[in-house]
This record gives sequence, structure tokens and C-alpha cells, in this order.
Amino acid sequence: MEFIKYDVKGRVATLTIDRPKALNALGSAVLDELNATIDTINTDEVWCLIITGGGEKAFVAGADISEMKEMTKAQGAEYARKGNDIFRKIEKLPIPVIAAINGFALGGGNELAMSCDIRLCSDNAMFGQPEVGLGITPGFGGTQRLARVIGSLSKAKELILVGKNIKADEALALGLVSAVYPLADLMPAAEKMAGRIAGNAPIAVRHAKEAINRGLQTDIDGGVDIEVDLFGACFETADQAEGMGAFLEKRKEKNFTNK
Repeated sequence: MEFIKYDVKGRVATLTIDRPKALNALGSAVLDELNATIDTINTDEVWCLIITGGGEKAFVAGADISEMKEMTKAQGAEYARKGNDIFRKIEKLPIPVIAAINGFALGGGNELAMSCDIRLCSDNAMFGQPEVGLGITPGFGGTQRLARVIGSLSKAKELILVGKNIKADEALALGLVSAVYPLADLMPAAEKMAGRIAGNAPIAVRHAKEAINRGLQTDIDGGVDIEVDLFGACFETADQAEGMGAFLEKRKEKNFTNK
């Protein structure tokens, strides 16, 4: 891979978009490598994924404008579909995904971050959907995810229609990110959180993620039915017996096996 680095340590994988000279912009080649890398993740062995950007300036500064400039209507739609399909693939991974946002997360970068389950950022991070200033709309899910993520239709429309960028502190206040760290502390914090997630029963973690995501697409009664089914399914697992056994035996050590 030229633009993607993928490393696994224990149960945690880190995927780095590594094109720092272009602020990790999402050109077609980068998207292809990102898609191929996501397809290779062995979720039997990897129990949490971190996505970050190479360098100290950007997570992903956006899509590749030089590549988009001469696109036709059909090519633009194809490009948007490509990005959306990859980001939905990330969103639908059974394992939790943490975005460690180390700088600019603009346009496609903010959209990539929003496809992750948990977003942590550095204090130099900058977020926004500036596409309207370029004569286009957000194309990789920004018009659909931003209001869902921050829970304010008015603020989401303001950010998109004004094309306004926001700093880390405002992103935290809006709920776009969960925490802000000094840049040097960002990856250690993400790795610590990923380690804690990977230390829990993986089937239970995946069922919990699925229950949240599916429940948001239905009413409360339908959501409760989803939770009940997935809660019950946990009782078919060896990890449930191990987790409850360790609790009752007052054991700190737990041997979860993803079974």
C-alpha cells in the first residue's frame, strides 16, 4: 500500500491514512487502498480499530479537489457513491472504530470521522463541511450524518450551508467529538480506550454496537425488541459464562475468546 498503513498490536489495529504532503486528501487511489484495507480486517482477531492520519497537521483535509475539478455529473455521482460505500462499510464493521483526529478534518475528513463510532481529537483539530464554497454539496455522507451525530438540525444546517469550520473546543461542545487532547497525548489516549474496549467480551461489544445503530433507525419499541434479541443471544456464548463467572468468583482476569 502506498497511502495506507495498517498495524495490529494485540487485539487493536491502527489504520493510518498516510499522505501528509497532501494533508491526507482522499483521492481515488487513497479511497481504493482504504477500501481494500478495510476488507482485509480479520474481526476474529481484531477487536477494535483506530483510524488516524499521517503527520501532525491533518486527519484528512478533504477529498482531492484537483481530481474532482473536471468531473462530469455522472463522474461526480460515481465518486460520491464510491466514498459513501466505503464509509458505510466502516460504519457497519462489527467491531468498534475510534477516529483519532490529529488536525484538519474537513469535508471528506469530517465525513470519515463521522462514520466511526467514537471520535477523539487533538487540540489543533479543525472540523467543517466547506463544500458549498467550492460549488458542491458534501458528498460522502455529511448531509446525512452531521445532524444525526450532533443532534441539532439547525446547527448542522448552519455548518453546512455557511461552510463554517469549527475548532476542537466547539466540536466537543457540540458532541461531534468525545474528548480533546494535546496532540502528543492523542494516540496514547486512543490506544488506551481501544485497549479497554478490546478487553471486554467482544461479542457483547459488537451486539451493543449493533443494538445502538439499528435502534436509531426505528422507534423505541422496535429498538427495545432489537436489544432484547441481542441481549438474549449473549447467553449462548462462552464469553458470557466467563464474564459472569469471573465476577462471581471475584477474578480480575478474564479469558474472553470471542465465542
